[in-house]
Amino acid sequence: MTVMETSPGPAAAERHYTISEVAEATGLTAHTLRWYERIGLMPHVDRSQAGQRRYRDRDLRWLTFLGKLRTTGMPVADMVRYAELVREGDATFGERQQLLEETRRDVRARIAELQDTLAVLDHKIGSYAVARREAAYGADVASGS
Repeated sequence: MTVMETSPGPAAAERHYTISEVAEATGLTAHTLRWYERIGLMPHVDRSQAGQRRYRDRDLRWLTFLGKLRTTGMPVADMVRYAELVREGDATFGERQQLLEETRRDVRARIAELQDTLAVLDHKIGSYAVARREAAYGADVASGS
């Protein structure tokens, strides 16, 4: 079973997942999932009659999105603000778009910096490859091979 599976059709009941299943599927710890709830990153998570969290597919999609935002380097405070805007509804589309556009600019700048760094590494690696070939050739000439 993969947690990201969706129900087979509209008549089927939506799947529910325990916190341990979600932790395993997302790579987040149960502690982190609870913390996300506490700071307002997660919308309300349903509970069973016994009080256990019951995550739904929509929660998993949201956690996947949060993971992408974390990968961008977006500060947690901005992620919380984004979550608040989502809960406020459609009137916040403009603010949400602006926040994501700012994040996209930051990501593009990081990509450009990494590409520049990669070019430096490629050049240095190439220099070492040339130096090793020249050293090997010099050793062959010296030994008369």
